[in-house]
Amino acid sequence: MCGIAGTYHWPDGKAVTDRLTDVLAHRGPDGAGRYGHPAGDGEVQLGHRRLAIIDLSGTGAQPMVSDGLALTYNGELYNAPELRTELESAGARFRGTSDTEVVLEAWRRWGTDCLARLRGMFAFAVFDERTGELVLARDQLGIKPLFLLRRGGGLVFASELKALAAATGGKLEVDHAALVASLLYYWVPDSRCAFRDAEKLPPGSWLRCRPDGRVERGRFWNLREVAAEGRERALGGERPDLAAVVEESTRRHLLSDVPVATFLSGGLDSSYLTALAARDRPGISAYTIGFRAEDARFEAMPDDLRYARQVAERFGVDLHEIEIAPDVLDLLPRMTYHLDEPIGDPAAINTFLICSAAREAGVKVMLSGMGADELFAGYRKHLANVLALRYQRVPRPLRRGLSAAVDRLPVATSRRGLRSVRFAKRFLSFADLPEETAFRRSYTMYDRAELLGLIDPDLAGTVEDVLTEHADVYEDNDLDDFVNRMCLGDARMFLPGLNLAYTDRSSMAASMEVRVPYVDVEVVKAAFAVPGDRKIVGRQGKAVLKEAATSVLPREIVYRPKGLFSAPLRAWMSRDLAPLVREVVNDGELVSSGFLRRDALRRLVAEDAAGQRDFSKHLWHVLTLEYWYRGATSGAGHHAPSTA
Repeated sequence: MCGIAGTYHWPDGKAVTDRLTDVLAHRGPDGAGRYGHPAGDGEVQLGHRRLAIIDLSGTGAQPMVSDGLALTYNGELYNAPELRTELESAGARFRGTSDTEVVLEAWRRWGTDCLARLRGMFAFAVFDERTGELVLARDQLGIKPLFLLRRGGGLVFASELKALAAATGGKLEVDHAALVASLLYYWVPDSRCAFRDAEKLPPGSWLRCRPDGRVERGRFWNLREVAAEGRERALGGERPDLAAVVEESTRRHLLSDVPVATFLSGGLDSSYLTALAARDRPGISAYTIGFRAEDARFEAMPDDLRYARQVAERFGVDLHEIEIAPDVLDLLPRMTYHLDEPIGDPAAINTFLICSAAREAGVKVMLSGMGADELFAGYRKHLANVLALRYQRVPRPLRRGLSAAVDRLPVATSRRGLRSVRFAKRFLSFADLPEETAFRRSYTMYDRAELLGLIDPDLAGTVEDVLTEHADVYEDNDLDDFVNRMCLGDARMFLPGLNLAYTDRSSMAASMEVRVPYVDVEVVKAAFAVPGDRKIVGRQGKAVLKEAATSVLPREIVYRPKGLFSAPLRAWMSRDLAPLVREVVNDGELVSSGFLRRDALRRLVAEDAAGQRDFSKHLWHVLTLEYWYRGATSGAGHHAPSTA
């Protein structure tokens, strides 16, 4: 797992590539390399920072150059052993045992056709000395990031956006439409980029630059098609053996020449993976997180530690418990820097702190349960949207009365949050709406009117664009199954835009590789071959995955109430961060620049303080957006905060 960067037909490419690679040092502390070569009337430069996981010797070093091909690669290939055997039988010769060499030889033999055969997570650039062409590629599901910037016939690319900001001297302009999108979602969707001119290579796609300045793009994998094929398989009566598919994916994800550990929150997804991994690697380490007792109480958080201990004891896992009482004032600017774009999910802090603790203990690779909720309908929003369809059958006068009663209830008393009231208010905010709008409202931060009221009136058009884009992506399918439509929407938007993005940045900030066995092409294919009525059964989300997990886990773990991989936000907001919230709302740069409206923000703060509505998540995102904006507009978006 690594950091990659490079330039093609770019002025001062060598110095720029070295600068890009330096900014990515945290992604690969085990080694650095650079390669340069003429390309037409310009040149190509490839940079690499290495985190050595497989083939720790020099034969795994990068950029890797062999017989006219040069590769800088960030990723792990879980079917490398089979591909290696196939390539050897076709005459390829290997010097070492790294999967980088397998990618290089697969490219030599099959070109872009090799991409659909790669099972893993990857972003890479490959240069052909004979043709002078450079190709960039990104994995099927967008697990690994790849940012690029094109000017004229030139291109610069890197694993992180902050590297591009650094290489252009902090001169990139903020894209206000992307910031509007980030307010809606609390992250920047994968289709947009926080800086103008920069872009993310879409998941499952490639881009080819030719020496004459022409650029070609192609797709080698499409989730919409995978979901449609899954539906056909289900209609044909096929029932995937999910337990076997998840077990096989987990086993492949353990492939490593260094120690592997797991995240263990005590929830179903991480418990299932940990139990499977412990079968393969007895005594494997797992890491879990707990919060200060008073914070957890204030937040009414479930006691996940109890379940994590139970799993560890049963499967002989070496459990490390990390209690978090973080200095959030110190961590907020550091996390904003590492996250690259405004991402308002405090779970990023948990990931960073767990990875840092595991790294200190000598671990370099961790398995995460990320992705199971999106693919198997495990979030509350999925069940809530299904319940909303039933709720719409209740006579309207009854619905109106219920809505008015819930509206009057407080979401918190002075000592603790009232979670059930928060959920009821949230549910009623979308339960009457049409499908796509309801789904959007069930997980985004604001409705259309609230968002318009929060930002500069001149940006009203961008609100419409952002909402239209959500509708277009959500409705772009042929599925006749509501639950799978939601899962597909999540796999295309929520997963790459938020969860995979913060997991990559937070873990790499601690020089840790995180692998996601549920976000595997075979698991995804199986997930969409499962009809929605087997994912949500009664009031049980993820039913089909729970069924599979009972083959290894005790029922009390499988059917426990859903935990939250989150942070005690209300506690932080009302205590540690209260002065900072006041400062940002009254005198922050977003307010001073006119991007956000001061009066609208003050209303959020007042309603939250009165316990009438819970705006802690909204305000946390405003803080992350403010810190990101300060860095981006000062031209210092590429400097780590002094505390880092």
